[in-house]
Parts: sequence; C-alpha cells; structure tokens
Amino acid sequence: MLVDSAICTVDFTASCSKVKCVPSRLTTSSYAVLGLLAIRPWAGYELTQQATRSLRFAWPKSERLLYAEPKKLVEHGLATALQESVGQRNRTMYTITHEGRTALKRWMATSPQPVVLEAEALLRLLFAENGSVDDLTAALDQMAADAAEMYEQVVTINTGYLDGLHPFPQRTHLSVLFATFQLELFDLIVKWVDFAKSEIATWPTTEGLGMTDRTEAILNNIKQQRSVLESPSADR
Repeated sequence: MLVDSAICTVDFTASCSKVKCVPSRLTTSSYAVLGLLAIRPWAGYELTQQATRSLRFAWPKSERLLYAEPKKLVEHGLATALQESVGQRNRTMYTITHEGRTALKRWMATSPQPVVLEAEALLRLLFAENGSVDDLTAALDQMAADAAEMYEQVVTINTGYLDGLHPFPQRTHLSVLFATFQLELFDLIVKWVDFAKSEIATWPTTEGLGMTDRTEAILNNIKQQRSVLESPSADR
C-alpha cells in the first residue's frame, strides 16, 4: 500500500501500539482523473498533461495535486500501477480497475457540487474604493484579455476536430458540447467588461458614490430580471 497520501493513526493497546493507514478521501479531482483513466491507460506524466489540457477549463488544479491523484486511486483499488521500462527510463502506467469503473459510474449518478467562480478582477472591483479608477479599469482589461485568449484557445482546439485531430474521435460529441459552455462564458466575460468599463468611465472616483442615477437604473433592471448587457433601458 502506498502511504504517502494516506491518513495514518496510532492505536494504543495495553501491550503495544500499531499504525493504521487509511487511504485519503476521494475528491472531485480524484473522479476527474478516474474519468481520464476510463478512456485509456496513461503514464503518470501523460495523465498529468492530459488533465491539465482537458480539465483546466472546468476543473483547474495544480499539476502537483493532479500528480498525486493516481496514487490515491491505487490505494483505493480503483486503479493499478505497473512499472515499465522505456529505453533508459522507467515509467508508471495507471489503468482503471473494474472497481474503478463501478465507482465512476456511481459518482456520475450523484448530485454535482455548486458552481464556483473565482476571478481576482471581480474581487478588486468589490474593494475598488481602495484603489483608483485606472487601477480598476486595468484589472478589468486584463480579465477581458485573458478571457479572449482562452476563447481563441478553445476555438483552435475544437476547429481542429473538423480535420480529424480529436485524440479520441468517439468522444467528439462530448468535447464539443463541453466547449460551447466555455465559449459562451468567455464571450460573456468580454461583453460584461465592456459594460462595466462604460459604467466606470462615468465615475470621477471609486469612493463614496453610493446610489447614483446609473446605479438605480441598473437595480431596476435587476428587479425586472433583465440583462444589463442586452437592455438599453438602463439609460446610459
């Protein structure tokens, strides 16, 4: 048993003590890696690269974290690890087990976690009174630029499928539908930044403006459940 990511406890009895190692808890990242193993066996470094490539638009995690997940799956009996020699190098090949496929199927039937959005530029907007209008505008510009870049990356990857470049052609329908969400999201971010910058351009400062006429108009749009991006009624 691999114990580097296991939780170990010490049981004391009258005569001795013994260490018991329990595999660490499976997380969503564990099941994400298990899903990749359900496609085909992977070497450890290949698995990390593929996880970074395919999961980063929905479940971005550090390479260090993703690299530890296959070992955890082996501890739980959901994958096997086989050492192979390739030329002068050794590699570990991970393969899903029958128990792993059963666990993955069981996870697919559970309720997913709520959507979580992390965006540092939005955090800076929330506390913008501690900086200048130019600071806030620059942060939003960067947010839009990053979204536009990721949009182009998704487009490039997916248009390549028309030329037969999908590494797993039988999964094209899943990859493309997945991509449509990312494209709509990145496009929305760019459009929202344009809207936000048009609002900020009317601010003389980021401090103490309170309920401006524009803010009240936006709130009325919110009350009517109308998008500020589509409704011209929030008079500019």
